[in-house]
Amino acid sequence: MHAIEKILANNAGLDKVEIGQIVTCNIDFAEINDLYLQTIYSFWEMGGKKVFDKNKVAFVFDHYSPAPTIKTAQIHKEMREFVKDQGLTHHFDINKGICHQVMPESGLIYPGMIIVATDSHTTTHGAFGAFGTGVGATDMATILISGKLWFRVPEIINIEINGIPSKNTYAKDVILYIVGKVKANGAVYKAIEFSGDYVEKIDVSERMTICNMAVEMGAKTAYMAPNKAVIDYVNSRATKDYTIYEIDEGYEYSEHLVFNIDGLEPQLAVPHSVDNNVSVKDGVGTKIHQAFIGSCTGGRFEDIETAWKILKGKKIHPDVRLVIIPASDEIQLSIIEKRYMRDLIKAGVTFSAPGCGPCLGTHAGIIADDEVCITSTNRNFPGRMGSNKASIYLASPATVAASALNGYITEPIV
Repeated sequence: MHAIEKILANNAGLDKVEIGQIVTCNIDFAEINDLYLQTIYSFWEMGGKKVFDKNKVAFVFDHYSPAPTIKTAQIHKEMREFVKDQGLTHHFDINKGICHQVMPESGLIYPGMIIVATDSHTTTHGAFGAFGTGVGATDMATILISGKLWFRVPEIINIEINGIPSKNTYAKDVILYIVGKVKANGAVYKAIEFSGDYVEKIDVSERMTICNMAVEMGAKTAYMAPNKAVIDYVNSRATKDYTIYEIDEGYEYSEHLVFNIDGLEPQLAVPHSVDNNVSVKDGVGTKIHQAFIGSCTGGRFEDIETAWKILKGKKIHPDVRLVIIPASDEIQLSIIEKRYMRDLIKAGVTFSAPGCGPCLGTHAGIIADDEVCITSTNRNFPGRMGSNKASIYLASPATVAASALNGYITEPIV
């Protein structure tokens, strides 16, 4: 069996599972973000009284953080009341950050677990050797009541990434390149395992970026065998023992795709789909109005540090707004302590509270008709960051920062 199958089998109380089999698994952790107040309503409508385990459920306020409207403030109010009523151990309010960042930081994510959340980018946690997937409000309500959910055991695609990209190419560039080749429907309800010498070498932040965007190929979940960087990270934070499941020798994947990224140059996803991929060179000169560095894909410490290296002592273009939103309060404190925030503010950057910000197109930096935004986020569909008449380009934080400096899409030099 594959490690993914072993995780499902273990949580279903089975010795073995097979592709296509329907299994009912115990959920190790469930997370609800502030888009999904309906989860609470469904919980009551289904006769829910108490959540299955107050220590295995968290509410995270990140999409509407801080609340931009009366309606979203009401959502937060009702969710806070539910948290108190249920006596939940874990609640991340508007001061904490994005669910996929704050949960690993809090030691809630570890290898071999099943984490289910009301967010499609829960595939991020495959970076830790976990089974992470997103669900809707009704499914989450059943989890809150029973602690269980059914899964169809997915086919598994092995995406092997080998080689060394060019100096100013990052994990975001690598995954944009791969999404462009596999396409948005290339892994629907399949799992993706990322392997290869490139994956083995990269750090936790870069692994999270790649697994995060597996869902942009339609994947149900993502997986990376934990390397030393991951194990060290988890051991410094995790609050319980865990199991790293091995992939049996000779396991037969549904597909095995090999990517040689030697010399790969910075990449760009151009409007209006994530798999519409080109080299940044092909987009150079495109005028921009806004640049954004943040989200569960590109708002980590390393991302902001990269921007700082490019912008320190300089000024962004006068016709460009550059918004940076750290993915968590821990990251925000780190960039304050390193004095990165001070230098970036001097460069003309606008900071906002940790959270999703304009990624969802609800507040904190949305864009207007006919504006162009280059961003480190994960989706560039029409209307994703504001007006459906705007254009969104996806790139690495380095490319975003370099572009903000010049006022047009620019190849980064760090």
